[in-house]
Amino acid sequence: MSETSINIRAVIVGASGGIGQAVCSQLAKSGGEAFLIGRSVDKLKEMSQAYGWGYAVADGNDWTQLDGVVSSAEGLLGGINAAINLAGSVLLKPMHLTSRAEWDATVGANLTSAAGLLKCCVPRMIPNGGSIVLMSSAAASIGLSNHEAIAACKAGVEGMVRSAAMTYAAKQVRVNAVAPGLVQTPLTERIWGNPRSAEVSLSMHPLGRFGQPEDIARAILWLASPEQSWVTGQTIGVDGGLGKLKGVAR
Repeated sequence: MSETSINIRAVIVGASGGIGQAVCSQLAKSGGEAFLIGRSVDKLKEMSQAYGWGYAVADGNDWTQLDGVVSSAEGLLGGINAAINLAGSVLLKPMHLTSRAEWDATVGANLTSAAGLLKCCVPRMIPNGGSIVLMSSAAASIGLSNHEAIAACKAGVEGMVRSAAMTYAAKQVRVNAVAPGLVQTPLTERIWGNPRSAEVSLSMHPLGRFGQPEDIARAILWLASPEQSWVTGQTIGVDGGLGKLKGVAR
């Protein structure tokens, strides 16, 4: 992303996470605005003070609560033309060891929250169009061991992206997703912070490094920008080659 001004007025769910902070930093530098939604009140308050943006603590699984928060965001921003869902979780367990509670929590954090943001924001974009960006994962398109729950949820996100993109195309509401590989954030630290698992995971990324939050943020804001008015129904892999390439990098 360049630092030229872009006309983005966004609702960002999961704004206080590692990728969320990078998105907000780049958006602020580009002259955009956002309303921040998340669960970490201290981090949201700190970001709100840094950027002069509104914020709210809310659960993306609670669609009624989320709709009220999005309504407040619409008023503060003078309308919204972008919505970004960064809420999520990582569960690495084989299916036979996954409890029903863990399954439900994974579905809620990764798929239900995405559906909720879509449901709440589309009606507010229909008069003038807009962009919705959701989060998938390279795990949705390749077979990774112990990823059954998260892979199922992210594959669901990708299916929803394609269907919703067609549903709302005539209203000029674009729906896309970004599918990262392993990004170094606090959420994934137990993987990249463990020398053994880090070595195995790194060997699966042909470009030879893990992703940084800024790598993903650039792709998200590219999709969110009104300049990409001819891009919809896409899942863009930003994954160091993990999702498409096979073999040993030399």
